[in-house]
Amino acid sequence: MDEEFELSRKHEDILGKRAQLLEQMEVRHQHQRAKKKEQTTLSKAAQERNAQLLGDLKTLEDKMRMKQPLHPDVLTLETRYWASVEEKLPEWEPFLLGRGPAPRHSRARSPGRRRLEKGVPRDAQDRGLPPRPRKHPAV
Repeated sequence: MDEEFELSRKHEDILGKRAQLLEQMEVRHQHQRAKKKEQTTLSKAAQERNAQLLGDLKTLEDKMRMKQPLHPDVLTLETRYWASVEEKLPEWEPFLLGRGPAPRHSRARSPGRRRLEKGVPRDAQDRGLPPRPRKHPAV
């Protein structure tokens, strides 16, 4: 008789644990459904935002095409600038991606390059970083 009672008690424990697990599964399922619904809503909002941004960019591009063409000197400067950027990009890419230090530059200056300003810390010059802003005296 004790054995039957023990088996019955174990059976009820198992049924109780099963009911708890089923309830936990249902709660998790509802949570996942709510999370998926929220992600879908956020995704749709992002798609709408992106479409609006693309439309704004197209409008700006159309307006820029209607503007008067730039002076040839400005176009030359722009072309030289982008050529310089493309030339230096492989050297700077690890730094820009956060994978390494800023590249070191040689002391030799390219022709036409102005001398670096006095008062700019050497470390900023050596690391190729922009100079720190100067402190202006109070007026």
